[in-house]
Amino acid sequence: MPTLQSDQPKWKIKTPDPARVQALARNHGVSQLVATLLANRGLEAGESTSKHLQPNLQDLHDPMELPDMEIACDRLATAIEKQEMILVHGDYDVDGVTGTTLLVRLFQHLGARVDWHIPSRFDDGYSFGEHSLRKAEAVGANIVISVDNGTSSVDTIAALNGMDIETIVTDHHEPPRGELPAALAIVNPKLATSRYPFRELCGAAVAFKLAWGLCQRISGTPRVRDDLRQFLVDSMGLVAVATVCDVVPLENENRILCCFGLKALGASRAPGFQALLEVTGLKGRTLCAEDVAFQVGPRINAAGRLETAGRAVEVFLAADAVEGRNAARRLDDLNIKRRELERGLTEQALVMAKPYAEDPDCPVILVGGQGWHQGVIGIVASRLVDRFGKPALVFGFDGEQGRGSARSVPGFSVLDAMHGGSEFMGRYGGHEQAAGCDLREADLPALRAAVNEKAREMLQANPKQASFLQIDAELPFENMVEAQMRQIDLLEPYGQGNEQPVLLSKDLRLAEEPRRMGQDQSHLLLKVRQGSVVHKALFFGAGARTQELAMARPLHLVYTPRWNTFRGQTSLQLLIKDMHCGDSPPMAAGS
Repeated sequence: MPTLQSDQPKWKIKTPDPARVQALARNHGVSQLVATLLANRGLEAGESTSKHLQPNLQDLHDPMELPDMEIACDRLATAIEKQEMILVHGDYDVDGVTGTTLLVRLFQHLGARVDWHIPSRFDDGYSFGEHSLRKAEAVGANIVISVDNGTSSVDTIAALNGMDIETIVTDHHEPPRGELPAALAIVNPKLATSRYPFRELCGAAVAFKLAWGLCQRISGTPRVRDDLRQFLVDSMGLVAVATVCDVVPLENENRILCCFGLKALGASRAPGFQALLEVTGLKGRTLCAEDVAFQVGPRINAAGRLETAGRAVEVFLAADAVEGRNAARRLDDLNIKRRELERGLTEQALVMAKPYAEDPDCPVILVGGQGWHQGVIGIVASRLVDRFGKPALVFGFDGEQGRGSARSVPGFSVLDAMHGGSEFMGRYGGHEQAAGCDLREADLPALRAAVNEKAREMLQANPKQASFLQIDAELPFENMVEAQMRQIDLLEPYGQGNEQPVLLSKDLRLAEEPRRMGQDQSHLLLKVRQGSVVHKALFFGAGARTQELAMARPLHLVYTPRWNTFRGQTSLQLLIKDMHCGDSPPMAAGS
């Protein structure tokens, strides 16, 4: 029967229109390689590419164009003046944490009465709920502002209205098909009535727009007063973290906010910001999106996965260096614990998953265990997908009940497959590539059978096509030098829709014997050369492939170049995507 697994993908080089590439190189003064990269990302010569290469704060859209923004800002200005209690209600992911922090910091700066609330992943669940009502009542809130949630919270917002508490929703999720909640204002670029020019903001960016609009309202002019302008510039650091970690398209406003936000994050004097950069080893460095995605984001998420995401808010709200350092260390400790839990559960899950991975009648892997920590099962599911090339649904049970987290492979909707077992699950939902559900442990075998039956039907109707490793361009290795890399840097920051470049260089040789590295020896470090050009190359998860290599044989690499800073020295390094040792690399037809 059709399968989701595939052999090692063939390498396929993209072929942009040569005329477009030439026009980009000529009009924007970039190298042929960078022009090719721009063309592969859908750009062509003109104003849009100029803005892409040189982001400008002047190109940010007016926050007052967002739905209900004027209503929200007028009400909040009144609340500040009357010293009413404002409750900022976020969520336990990076987007919710950073957006909450941003608004709380603004209200503190303005002398408002403010408190904040982040729900518990384990006790409260996502978004508004009974916990929201309890918190609002406990702090005596007059207004609740949601961050990164609320557009679908009809019942809870109705209950808040019944308590004479008004709600301002700031959100970026798609609205429900039915009625909207009866909030005072719903600030969401995705509302059907929205005329905002860009709909792909993350939740923290929408919160930033509310902050900007309120600063305009308080200043009495679109040009905000100096202290508030500085606050907004500094706050872009939080928006950049959320924009990268929430994986929204890095185009239009998102690219501007991320570009200037990364600079603001590195330059921030806020004690918590500095402490977080210190524990991640990023202090004093020029930050890139990859630093945020792999160093900052996981530490924020670790708090919500293992304890409470409020720990991350405490870092950003720290009043002095000692408080910031202590809070950041707690976050780092949680991240270390998260990694240890993830490593242990992954080992168990790999053993449990192997029979299903090898079964051609089992397109989707479903495994779980008692006591498996529900804060890391999503990461474990991703590890199973990476290892076996099949979608995976991993459960953590506590007694009879448990929660599951699903991850998928490109082109296959794991949520559609889960619909086949809807009768066995409690709450469930998500999207094509990631989903979650509640389940009784006793129902796991029945759910496994039902989900796989649905998956087989899906694959019979739409067999998975052969996969390719998409390559931006072939580059002679002699051209992979620092001057070329500085040109490539014009494409930063990278993210969704503006992915890192993937290059192919052929006929290299090993400059020294390959080395396995890492705690479990699972990674591979090479030094490769061609003529006088020599670079180190790192291949994560490929330690076992050492046996494919030989010193004198031709080596072909698909890689992403990057800067690597070690002990104060910065040099070029290659991150390997795939490699082939021998005469002919595995090119797709026509490449």
